[in-house]
Amino acid sequence: MAARTGKQFLERLAASRPTVHVQGGTVTENIQDHPAFRGVVRAYAELYDLQYDPGLKDVLTYPSPTSGEPVGTSFLTPRTHEDLVRRRNAFKAWADHSNGMLGRTGDYMNSSLMALNSAADWFAQADPAFGENIRRYYEKVREEDLLCTHTLIPPQANRAVPGTAQAGGKLAARIVREDDNGVVIRGARMLATIAPFADEMLVFPSTVLRGTPEDKPFSYAFAIPNDTKGLRYIAREPLDYVRPHHDHPLGSRFEESDAVVVFDDVRVPYERCFVLGEPELCNGFYSRTGSVSHMTHQVVTRTTAKTEYVLGLVSLLTEAIGIEQFGHVQEDIAEIIATLETLRAFLRAAEADAALNEYGVMTPAFAPLNAARNLYPKLYQRFPEILRKLGASGLMATPTELDVHGPAAADIEEYLQSATLTGPERVRLFRLVWDTCISAFAGRQALYEYYFFGDPVRMAGAYVGSYDREPYKAKVRAFLERP
Repeated sequence: MAARTGKQFLERLAASRPTVHVQGGTVTENIQDHPAFRGVVRAYAELYDLQYDPGLKDVLTYPSPTSGEPVGTSFLTPRTHEDLVRRRNAFKAWADHSNGMLGRTGDYMNSSLMALNSAADWFAQADPAFGENIRRYYEKVREEDLLCTHTLIPPQANRAVPGTAQAGGKLAARIVREDDNGVVIRGARMLATIAPFADEMLVFPSTVLRGTPEDKPFSYAFAIPNDTKGLRYIAREPLDYVRPHHDHPLGSRFEESDAVVVFDDVRVPYERCFVLGEPELCNGFYSRTGSVSHMTHQVVTRTTAKTEYVLGLVSLLTEAIGIEQFGHVQEDIAEIIATLETLRAFLRAAEADAALNEYGVMTPAFAPLNAARNLYPKLYQRFPEILRKLGASGLMATPTELDVHGPAAADIEEYLQSATLTGPERVRLFRLVWDTCISAFAGRQALYEYYFFGDPVRMAGAYVGSYDREPYKAKVRAFLERP
């Protein structure tokens, strides 16, 4: 098989039978046509079609090492610095298509699977079969061009106790039974973005496990089809209100659903398992395999594209209403430019300082990527704030497409014009600004970016704890000892 087209993606989705609870109903078929998912499913289909765009095919695909057919570049195992750049260019092409608004495109989990496959020997420590399982699974996803999502954390019931201990350990998804054929999982997890229309669900380790016997039922990594018996999703309220692109330019296209995942005695065959009952292996799942570096490489590329979009948007806004000559406006624009150049520098440093890991994979340097993933969640919060401030009351003068072409058309033409735009043009631009900084879609984007890698406070603690500061302390001590 080969890289999919959008049509093939939609056909496979039409054949799946996931169980999705959304807005008081249950959907088990034709997910691609449900109003809550139709817009974003089409956006994902467009990404797959880009793989056959004459100008992007060589960027987004490469020949499969087994079939020779074109497969997604995000599956490419990098051996050289040039390979890393090639992967980044592919990430960027997809991210540009959505202005960085799609956070769970396939290249994110593909990057993880690539690294995990390369580290198959690490999985084989517990059982050689697990190493073979990850190899076979990576090849399956690569050759079938499957869309994977993942779920990580236990439900938020009582955060005063570990997730594995909430409600006596009966809430978090856990192994309740094991036999010769596999394991049975019961409980719930959060928060699976795009789960309703993904092909596969990756259930990977999340919180740090203590290595006690009590943690063993919560120590696992496996993958299952999205419509596995007993697996169901509780989707949040959709933010695509089925309005024209003019009125909701982002929400109508890029509203990725987030869902709670419920495992109702879900059977997972052994060939789909990668880790079982090994807390220490779970704790090293991302760092020891290089997975976190390659996933973050994709994320920083995406957030670079998103920041480019915000810079372009704010520049059109200030130009439209003639405010760019003011010092405080220039200060805000400069902040966005500095963020963009900081992200580009992090990417460049990560690639320039990349090195082969123990599995022979050219791995981006994690230090600059780690800095980026600690900074961006906070930096992004300023973008909607800047857009709101600069758009001001103009963001309330945003009639709908029906108004632009209806009885109010003449008034909109005359009274809603700007320094550089006609009334309808200004309304269209301001609807985009509104959907970036004020709408429900915009609010979800801000929350999503803030918690993308987890609680920023806990991340900061881990960042400080893992950073080697001894050389810098030694420098200061040496200075203090100067005569």
